[in-house]
Amino acid sequence: MSREELERFENEHELALFREYRDVLPLFKYVVETERRFYLANQVDVQARSTGGEIYFELALHDAWVWDIYRSSRFVKNVRVVTFKDVNVEELTRNDLEISN
Repeated sequence: MSREELERFENEHELALFREYRDVLPLFKYVVETERRFYLANQVDVQARSTGGEIYFELALHDAWVWDIYRSSRFVKNVRVVTFKDVNVEELTRNDLEISN
């Protein structure tokens, strides 16, 4: 596969993923961002933990959708995420759900 074909493949999949995101967004209550992934979820629990002087975050997401073009199934019943970077959790409002085409 040439570099151009790979770029076209990734661009097409990113566009399809954005369209899916736009369609499923109204089904969820929270947006969750970590350094590696972007999630939509209906229930979020974030716990700050400390071990050996290091602080990390443990997230439990329920009824979630994962932004990842390489996953065959993006809907997940339960997700446990451990991250050593900041976590951003936002509760969606009605205005957040309006995405232009």
